Amino acid sequence: MYENVQARLKALIKNRVFEVLVITVIIISALEIGAKTYDLPPLVYQLFSVLDIAITLFFLFEISVRYIAHDDKRNFFKNGWNVFDTLVVVVSLIPIQDSEMALLGRLIRIFRVLRMVSFVPELRVLISSLLRALPPLSYVVLLMFIIFYIYGAVGSYLFAEINPDLWGDIAVAMLTLFRVMTFEDWTDVMYETMAVYASSWVFYLSFIFFTAFAFLNMVIGIVVRVMEDEHEKATREEQGEQPDLATLQAEIRELKALVAEKK
Repeated sequence: MYENVQARLKALIKNRVFEVLVITVIIISALEIGAKTYDLPPLVYQLFSVLDIAITLFFLFEISVRYIAHDDKRNFFKNGWNVFDTLVVVVSLIPIQDSEMALLGRLIRIFRVLRMVSFVPELRVLISSLLRALPPLSYVVLLMFIIFYIYGAVGSYLFAEINPDLWGDIAVAMLTLFRVMTFEDWTDVMYETMAVYASSWVFYLSFIFFTAFAFLNMVIGIVVRVMEDEHEKATREEQGEQPDLATLQAEIRELKALVAEKK
């Protein structure tokens, strides 16, 4: 009996119509959240309250279906996306309309929009790629901070008397350099210092080369490489590819043979 129900729920999850329905409800939930930011008649707010309850119940039904259809219940919550979806649904069920936690409840309901990410595989790949790219990106960010710090100190020493509002200390100077890196009226900053130091353009152009060009390309390269790895991993999981044990065993034997020869 249970196996039949589980099989039907699995078929329901894989049904294209059900997938479209879930995505549609998520979009409606997002539109409802945006609409509540406007000044609307009381009747509309009442309708939105009913709609919010219906959306919450649907999400509860959907996460329950996924849990029941899952073969290994113990490992269901080892998936981060399942934990996230469950937390969003559970918090949405808490009645906090007239309590001090009403604002927190509304803020958490906003995160229901992120369920689109957990439901669409392509979006999950993008998020996973960004998370995996964080460790190598941290070194790029550290190196960029060092460059910012050096140029900020140099700029503060050279240009503080020209414009204290932009170069008064190293913290303000680094904010000015961020403005230069993002090309926000950076030429005005450069021409102001060039009126005193004609060759100060070298300072700005070298900084832009290091940050806006070199480091940006590093970040893009790291993210693209990680995304390619995630796409390959997702493709293998969809195709159900398993590691070739025979190949692995052969490689282990070759390594053991090489170690034996060196001895």
